[in-house]
Amino acid sequence: MTNRSGFAASCPLPADSGDTIQLAHGGGGRQMAWLLETIIRPAFDDAELDRRHDGAVLAVDGPVAFTTDSYVVRPLVFPGGDIGSLAVNGTVNDLAMCGARPLCLSVGLILEEGLPLDLLRRIVASMRDAAAAAGVRLVTGDTKVVDRGKADGMFISTAGIGRVVAPTPVGPAGVCVGDALVLSGDIGRHGMAVMAAREALGFESALQSDCAPLVAPVMALLDAGIAVRCLRDLTRGGLAAAAVEIAETAGRAIELDEEAIAVRDDVAAACELLGLDALHVANEGRFLAFIAPQDAARAVALLRQLPVSADAAIVGAVSEGPAGRVSCRGPLGVARVIDMPSGEQLPRIC
Repeated sequence: MTNRSGFAASCPLPADSGDTIQLAHGGGGRQMAWLLETIIRPAFDDAELDRRHDGAVLAVDGPVAFTTDSYVVRPLVFPGGDIGSLAVNGTVNDLAMCGARPLCLSVGLILEEGLPLDLLRRIVASMRDAAAAAGVRLVTGDTKVVDRGKADGMFISTAGIGRVVAPTPVGPAGVCVGDALVLSGDIGRHGMAVMAAREALGFESALQSDCAPLVAPVMALLDAGIAVRCLRDLTRGGLAAAAVEIAETAGRAIELDEEAIAVRDDVAAACELLGLDALHVANEGRFLAFIAPQDAARAVALLRQLPVSADAAIVGAVSEGPAGRVSCRGPLGVARVIDMPSGEQLPRIC
């Protein structure tokens, strides 16, 4: 069923449902329209939504990047962000990793019966603010309500389109022996912040997620003519998973320098307490850039001019070792092999 806001809707919310979302039986169109017109559409104010049609009509010049993702984080609100900002930033970051400037997003909201309306208002406002910060428009979407206990409060699915601005393809196929690995900042904060909030671990230092848009630092590299071979945001599986995936796809070996990888003291302490390796912990505001060696120092200098990448550093290089192998050299000069994480270390963190 199509509503008047550019969102397709079903399982409607009663207009007199009080302070929480309720399943409605009958009168669907009018009641879902109340939810959309009162909470959702005002937050996502855009000319395409004002058309109140089945979808958005976009005009995009040149090649485009397209991505889609789903977000199931628990708790819905965590130190440094919430599921709304996470969904927007995660999607625009995926587009940026393709060498594209994000343009438009769609959003699908799966809402659980009993979700407080004030929490819904907070999350859609957070999505609006995150989209504005990333310079991206939210142009179409969908809303569903499901039975109590079926959605951990809320799930969000997003898709995004961006205009490719990189002069050459950005991806694992472009990785060359000798390329420098530039990390945009410290690692592990998002995963540990979500874990601490979910389990009420009560660390002395309040861990904050690094959730942030990465469009500005990526565009700074591309605008400066830096030879960017490949980009990867360090989400589920962290730095380790990103390095292994790219090494295997590119058929190259990667050597990391553990001493060059920044981990905050509170994150390191939390990881030690829980028996986790910070290299495997998720981030939502960090990326790894494979840069031609002659441009590596200039890339770091550019990234350090922006708050989100102020701690950028060269943390490794692509080597001639066995294809797909990732190793990390520790402070004593001993190298260990880095594998993909086994099992699910931190479920429902993105």
